[in-house]
Amino acid sequence: MEERLQKILSGAGIASRRAAEKMIADGRISLNGVIVREPGTKADVNRDEIRVDGKLISCETEKVYLVLNKPGGYVTTLSDPEGRPIVTDLIKGVGERVFPVGRLDYDSEGLLFLTNDGDFAQHLQHPRYKVPKTYRVKVEGRLTRVEIQNLEKGIDLSDGRFAPSAVIVEKLNPKSAWLRLTIHDGRNRVIRRVFDSMGHSVTRLVRVSFGDVALDSLGEGEWRHLSSGEVRQLRLQAQPEKNRKKLS
Repeated sequence: MEERLQKILSGAGIASRRAAEKMIADGRISLNGVIVREPGTKADVNRDEIRVDGKLISCETEKVYLVLNKPGGYVTTLSDPEGRPIVTDLIKGVGERVFPVGRLDYDSEGLLFLTNDGDFAQHLQHPRYKVPKTYRVKVEGRLTRVEIQNLEKGIDLSDGRFAPSAVIVEKLNPKSAWLRLTIHDGRNRVIRRVFDSMGHSVTRLVRVSFGDVALDSLGEGEWRHLSSGEVRQLRLQAQPEKNRKKLS
């Protein structure tokens, strides 16, 4: 059966669909000996020869689902032109190539999923499914009651409105504040941009949960396999509302 190349690549654990599209556009993928650059190109894994950077791919991989407590100072890509450490440097002894689900900024910390299941990653990241993510955020300066109320109501950014589903103030000091935000937004650096727009720089950002999975006692730089129950629950959350009862 023919499928889009980016779906085949994500299913083979090469990269997420979004990253696979860039690999195709960059000319890193060949189909039956010919470089392809169109993301819509289709292939049949049982009939066609698909290579990444000249290496033949295999679609016979065991599905792996990991959760990592990402330290600051790591990038959530599979390579970095600046030579900075990448999150997969922290994953040893898995046996399968995995890629990050979504992103955490270089300076950001906390919960990050890694997998070789492209469909799983795609659904968790898709904005229509609104899987909640919770962050602890430390900001500079004194937050006023009005600013907190405005944050709860929502803040307009140049690329659309930011509206957290929950805002909890953990600590207010004259020169800083700690808050806990639960959001469904997946835009790049959106939390940092929101507080910048309010005149408060983010000095620390830690993702503490994604869906129903929390960091709990997982130490900085440590990782573990997700349980089958956790994977099932995440799959359930990353579904349209009408499909959740069928899967539960």
